[in-house]
Amino acid sequence: MTESASSDSRGEASLVRVVVVALLPTLLFSIGQGAIIPIIPTVAASMGAGLEFAGFIAGSIMIGQAFGNIPAGPVVSRLGEKWAMVGGAVLAVAGTLVSTFAVTTWMLLAGILIIGFSSAIFGLARHAFLTTYAPLRYRARVLSTLGGTLRAGLFVGPLLSAGIIAATGLAQMSFWIFVACTVLVVVVLLVTPDTSDLARGRGTPTGSIAVADGAIGDDGAVPANDEARAAHKPAPTNVWSALVEHRAVLLRLGVGAGITNLLRGARNVVLPLWALSIGLDDSSTALIIGISGAIDFCLFFTSGWIMDRFGRVWSAVPCMVGLGTGLLVLAFLHDVPGAVPWFVAIAIWLGVCNGIGSGIVMTLGADVAPRRRPAPFLGAWHLITDASSASVPFIVAGVTALFALPATVGTLGMLGLLGAFMMGRWIPRYIARP
Repeated sequence: MTESASSDSRGEASLVRVVVVALLPTLLFSIGQGAIIPIIPTVAASMGAGLEFAGFIAGSIMIGQAFGNIPAGPVVSRLGEKWAMVGGAVLAVAGTLVSTFAVTTWMLLAGILIIGFSSAIFGLARHAFLTTYAPLRYRARVLSTLGGTLRAGLFVGPLLSAGIIAATGLAQMSFWIFVACTVLVVVVLLVTPDTSDLARGRGTPTGSIAVADGAIGDDGAVPANDEARAAHKPAPTNVWSALVEHRAVLLRLGVGAGITNLLRGARNVVLPLWALSIGLDDSSTALIIGISGAIDFCLFFTSGWIMDRFGRVWSAVPCMVGLGTGLLVLAFLHDVPGAVPWFVAIAIWLGVCNGIGSGIVMTLGADVAPRRRPAPFLGAWHLITDASSASVPFIVAGVTALFALPATVGTLGMLGLLGAFMMGRWIPRYIARP
């Protein structure tokens, strides 16, 4: 075997190890999240919360994520990706236990906020890990596979939740699924190799940072033009410096990605609320959302292939147009005859459109992140995208209280079309077509 072939084999073997280390804990974590997301409004309502406050509590997981991104970058830089994921999982156990034993809506809100905070640390560590170690030529497929793994969990989780609710009659019992999953995450991370071992496996000197293959300039992105190259500055040291040094790309591409996350978060909040408002029972709601998640999951590799073959814009724009139009149509279907079949159809449509964009937010962040020390920049990226998600409960609670749930859904649909325009405008400016 030639030296080149041997090097390629080692690289492919390292890629397999990277994927296993990152994706198995992600699958377990997302199964737990998928189990609790559909039942949070129901649990809140059972404690006396109105529809608006139940929606706010359901969306507060995204508020916790937004605040969690502020310390997440320094935590990942100091502890390393693996140990930051361990810490995030342990914190998630604590938040889930608070939610499990909650006796008031405010106690439930506190537990959900802690879960969101821990999810930010876990997610940023995972994103930084794959940005650093995944080869550039596979980046979109690796990150879309990560998105597919998240979707697999959001498919399996609601099905497990539906089974437990059917067996016990208690929606709050679903929180124990998340407890079990996060404990397994900690076990898996403790027995898998550390990232420094993976770096040595790829021939990177101990203590240095393994970088994406084929990267250009000082970071792992492929700049589209001189303006994009000018935006690629040396790696910042914390989230705040990243926000200042990379403000142009973050205000343009970051905000577009933020609207994408907003629509995805809105989907997770609006669908359970819509089901509750049209009279669906808990297990049927979990089943419908699980089916939507299954369709979403089936498209993850297609999304990665489209991004690597044709460019990021051909995944991002169709995804956003589909989510926006789907929500706009749903806004007019609340009181029509056959509201339940229409709800099922729209849930499936949203699953298809979301699947087309699997991994797009993480891929765009990785494309424009500094190649060395990406965690602070990714912390800023996640702060913007997760802050957008965190606005969901305020939008849902505020617009629903002032008008009605259909008005909320229509507002979100129009934001989706705005996001499609921004993605189509700025992705070609900053990221070259493969």
